[in-house]
Amino acid sequence: MERHEIEAFLTLAEELHFRRTSERLGLAQGRVSQTIKKLERRFGVALFERTSRHVALTPAGRQLRDDLLPVQEQLRRAVDRVKAAGRGVTEVLHVGYSSPMVAELLLKAADVFRGRRPGCEVEIHEVQLFESFGPIRSGRLHLQVSEGPVDEPDLTLGPVLFSERRLLMVPAGHAFARRASVSLEDLAETTLVAVEGDQPPYWVDRHYPRHTRGGRPIARISTTYWTEVLNLVGRGKGVSPACEGASRYYARAGRGLGAVQRRGAHRVRGVLADGHRERPDPGLHRHRPRGGGRHGMTGRVSLPDRPGPALSGRQGP
Repeated sequence: MERHEIEAFLTLAEELHFRRTSERLGLAQGRVSQTIKKLERRFGVALFERTSRHVALTPAGRQLRDDLLPVQEQLRRAVDRVKAAGRGVTEVLHVGYSSPMVAELLLKAADVFRGRRPGCEVEIHEVQLFESFGPIRSGRLHLQVSEGPVDEPDLTLGPVLFSERRLLMVPAGHAFARRASVSLEDLAETTLVAVEGDQPPYWVDRHYPRHTRGGRPIARISTTYWTEVLNLVGRGKGVSPACEGASRYYARAGRGLGAVQRRGAHRVRGVLADGHRERPDPGLHRHRPRGGGRHGMTGRVSLPDRPGPALSGRQGP
């Protein structure tokens, strides 16, 4: 596969929407469609299911996505290293994030860091919710800003960077959208759309509980990518937790989404990889509080985002 084919396929696999994919890549929508059709003809198998209402990965498409993600990361890092060498950069700090709100924060922090540490560069990388702490444990990242709670013995927690009100993302017309508030117990009346992968069980239980506090089971649909959550909720398949800042990023026309506010704040923390302490230090990991907040639900109707993040790091060589 050519690099442009890999980028087109993986971007569509994330967005599950041809127009948004073309906007991200800066290509005509027809060009993206032609690239995907060309790949499908070459491989002799459909990679995406397409209807007039939605796009979804086929089993073959999911397998190709999972196999290509490490390849894309390796190519990106090779290009980054070459560019850094050309600019005379001596060290590169790799920082992960899991939401657009955190990306904004990191971009501002990176500008300050570069000014204080000439010769050092900061590269930020998106971490998918299903990957959890895989990238930082593998050494691909030195710091990670991620959703809490985080209770891992090999990770050192930094301070809470920001907090946002919790929301429950619901389809337009859902019974919950007409309520002034909903409780955790009410989730037994609907289906929860959950992102699941290699996250710790306690993290999954906090964000996507399987039972109410009263012990009633909560039906669920499991998926891998956040964009798949948005599509499933927008198509009326269920509800999913989010945070308030999402309205700035995911309130696209045609989504068909609303949200009911959840009680409490979702905290965004930093986690530091202890094994990388000799690398450039952006000053985000000096305090190491532990734990996370409680999550109830109550609410007002608004538009959503995914659960809020925390800053993490890995111990070890």
